Amino acid sequence: MGRLDGKVAIITGAGSGIGRASALLFAQEGAKVVVADLSESAGMETVGLVQAAGGDALFAATDVRREAQVEAMVNQTVAAFGKVDILYNNAAIEIRGSATQLSEADWDATMGTNVKGSWLCSKYAIPEMQKVGGGVIINSASTLSYRVADERAAYVASKGAILQLTRSLAMDYSKDNIRANCLVIGPIDTPLLSQSMADSGDAQGVMDWLLDASLLGRLGDPAEVAKVALFLCTPEASFMVGGPIVVDGGMLVH
Repeated sequence: MGRLDGKVAIITGAGSGIGRASALLFAQEGAKVVVADLSESAGMETVGLVQAAGGDALFAATDVRREAQVEAMVNQTVAAFGKVDILYNNAAIEIRGSATQLSEADWDATMGTNVKGSWLCSKYAIPEMQKVGGGVIINSASTLSYRVADERAAYVASKGAILQLTRSLAMDYSKDNIRANCLVIGPIDTPLLSQSMADSGDAQGVMDWLLDASLLGRLGDPAEVAKVALFLCTPEASFMVGGPIVVDGGMLVH
């Protein structure tokens, strides 16, 4: 038996990186997975990989910044699979810039995807979890929730906000057997990190810094984060709520 047999999981940003790895692992462990992503081609590719491995998944085109689209995505999930047990708010973007360099559109896009999106998905998933007696919410924080990097004003603000949103969800909904936690994620080999390095203008310099900052001297693999997310969805994590769980290769202590 799989560790998530009978469960229904929504994963945002599941068209690539950590979201895709989580979709594959959750499905392998028996969950029915909703691949929510802005990109239909990327999302359908993930669905195809899940199905090729014998899993059950569907794609939901979703801009997590848009309330109507999030509501429709949750409704699509319930219509197809009957319920929602797990929500993994993985979707995120990063736009480089200091406070004076960022445009209003840059700020709104970052906060909209990283913070508003996590709130909206939770807003519509929680009532479905209440109907089935509980559930799990996983949010995506970062080592930059605790430290700062140059020209990351919007991104670090958004990731700091995720810590407090997670704590608020835990405070308000633990009574409903809904456990909210967040993953504090370090340098992981994902398209988001690759784009961030390219945007820096010194990709090799950034890579050298990341490798030096990690106690393990390497980037993490998306599957390594997915395994921690999986654990949070199982009964083994039943006493874990409201907390940041660090998956960063030792970056925060270095």
